[in-house]
Amino acid sequence: MKKLFVTGFAATLILSSCNKDEKLQTASLEQQKLDYQVRQIELEKQKLAIEKEKISFEKQKDSLNKIEEEKKAERKAEANKVARKSTPTRSSSSGGGSSSSSTASNSGSSSSAGTTTTQKKGWSSAAKGTVIGTVGGAAAGAIISKKNPGLGAVIGGVAGGATGYTIGRANDRKTGRVQK
Repeated sequence: MKKLFVTGFAATLILSSCNKDEKLQTASLEQQKLDYQVRQIELEKQKLAIEKEKISFEKQKDSLNKIEEEKKAERKAEANKVARKSTPTRSSSSGGGSSSSSTASNSGSSSSAGTTTTQKKGWSSAAKGTVIGTVGGAAAGAIISKKNPGLGAVIGGVAGGATGYTIGRANDRKTGRVQK
């Protein structure tokens, strides 16, 4: 009778312990599924943030390209104005025109020379500041962000570019290159 009781108790103990393992495994499996889903959501959030940064970076890049194209167009237009002004000057002086027209053409060339000295040449301080700030911020962001250097570089680049632009724009206003 004791053997039967001990055997029954052992069998009950074994069956109950197997049942608990299944419950624990089921609960553990459900927890793993939830953890996996949470990690997937976090990854999607990071991807979305990266895409937003890429879009803002592309917009900034496009605006810089537009500014560069506008500057090239201004340079071409100015070159055409200078070429047009210099062409009539040569024809009037080579045609044996009066000295008064020669004097007028000289005063015109000196005024164009005055325009040339005040002409906006090269990069503005805002453009220089933007480029320097973007590169410096991207480098700093990549160095600072240990887990995701790409995202750190994008964020640092945008922040540095904005800061550099602000400082450069203020310098342009001081020098008179840009009015409010």
